[in-house]
Amino acid sequence: MNQADAARSIAILAKLSHSVNFSIGCYCQDESHCHRSILRQLLKEEGALFT
Repeated sequence: MNQADAARSIAILAKLSHSVNFSIGCYCQDESHCHRSILRQLLKEEGALFT
């Protein structure tokens, strides 16, 4: 996520979360052992809103 494109994508999603609801999902049963938990943390750090 240190590459410019990835960082921009996280920033865009975080900003988007202020005006629309969206979901990021996968088929992993346990979020704590999944990329979703990493994405959630990155979005939080970028100021995303969660409902």
